[in-house]
Amino acid sequence: MELGGAMTIFLALCLSCLLLLSAWKKMHKGGKLPPGPTPLPFLGNLLQLKTDETFKSFMAGFGVALANGERWRQLRRFSLTALRNFGMGKRSIEERIQEEAQYLLEEFRKTRGLPFDPIFFLSRTVSNVISAVVFGSRFDYEDKTFLSLLRMINESFVEMSTPWAQLYDMYSCVMQYLPGRHHRIYHLIEDLKAFIAERVKINQASLDPNAPRDFIDCFLIQMEKEKKNPNSEFNTKNLVLTTLNLFFAGTETVSSTLRYGFLFLMKYPEVEEKVHQEIDHVIGRNRVPASEDRMKMPYTDAVIHEIQRVTDIVPMGVPHTVIRDTQFRGYTLPKGTNVFPLLGSVLRDTKYFSHPEEFNPGHFLDENGRFKKNDAFVPFSSGKRVCLGEAMARMELFLYFTTILQSFSLKALLPPKDIDISPKVSGFGNVPPTYEMCLVPR
Repeated sequence: MELGGAMTIFLALCLSCLLLLSAWKKMHKGGKLPPGPTPLPFLGNLLQLKTDETFKSFMAGFGVALANGERWRQLRRFSLTALRNFGMGKRSIEERIQEEAQYLLEEFRKTRGLPFDPIFFLSRTVSNVISAVVFGSRFDYEDKTFLSLLRMINESFVEMSTPWAQLYDMYSCVMQYLPGRHHRIYHLIEDLKAFIAERVKINQASLDPNAPRDFIDCFLIQMEKEKKNPNSEFNTKNLVLTTLNLFFAGTETVSSTLRYGFLFLMKYPEVEEKVHQEIDHVIGRNRVPASEDRMKMPYTDAVIHEIQRVTDIVPMGVPHTVIRDTQFRGYTLPKGTNVFPLLGSVLRDTKYFSHPEEFNPGHFLDENGRFKKNDAFVPFSSGKRVCLGEAMARMELFLYFTTILQSFSLKALLPPKDIDISPKVSGFGNVPPTYEMCLVPR
């Protein structure tokens, strides 16, 4: 039989099995499921739903970001304590961010006003903040291993949002045997895990239980304390994947928000000018910006909030699994159901934002120009599963934006009206488009 004919029969059999499986699941689901779009044969709801389950399947439920139940509780509690011990939300982490921001300014000055792509300038500086926490030290900006890690993180963020990744998630039983781009994400994640596993070995060889140097040391010490506890979640797999969760999220989300933010400021130069004026009035041109300045800078604070709202970096949030049959608004969510928080729908709710599709810092200002909070501002999610690094991320965004705009004006290569702010790809994340910019010293 010819190869083409064999492949056709193979795919037909797979389709038949999937249809039968779908019908069986519908017959055996108890209770009243929430309403949703009618699934298409074979494709299901692929065209309506974009997920990060490719990512989730490689984690296998390990690591704090995608864990559930008791595993999540143990890892979440420990991670929060460890991060706080290493300065998250405190003066010590602020000083680290300020130091990294100064390194970034040095790199920006080297561009001499010429066009450049800001992607790795921003990811290097942001990544060094979380690297100091999880690995105990920063990387040199020209370190080849560091640059390779950042490229893998950036590429992973893009690959997770492609249709190929979503198709792989829904039909991995078939797609794993077919060649194509969908295998790329697997290799990227495995390479990142291998790097962290090697760092764990290095830490183990020189560990002093009385003087932990970083997050990895703290986790190793906890592993030793609980080695006789059969219910402990402190093992090497959770160590590697929790560290990867922190390193990945602490690098990509903040750097992508900064990158997207600069694009919005170039498209709306009148907004950038008002931020410059507030920086000059409150901070001046010589003093290093500090987090305490935020309270005196309502317009800049509103701009940063609006950037986060409109860019909506992770629109569907991180999915979590219902650990028992759950009643919700008259519907039944069966045990094992994945639930998505749909952050994007809240960030664009007309009940809370007058013109949600527009970039308007006024969404976060009252009639007197004072900053006003908004309950629908949830880019970090909310509740018990709120982002572990929210405090650090908020501090980073304010300090980086003010430090950079204190020293430079942004110059686009296109007229503002021609700047395209559409995401490069949209799925798990809204990935900023690729662009070049110039920085003009002030």
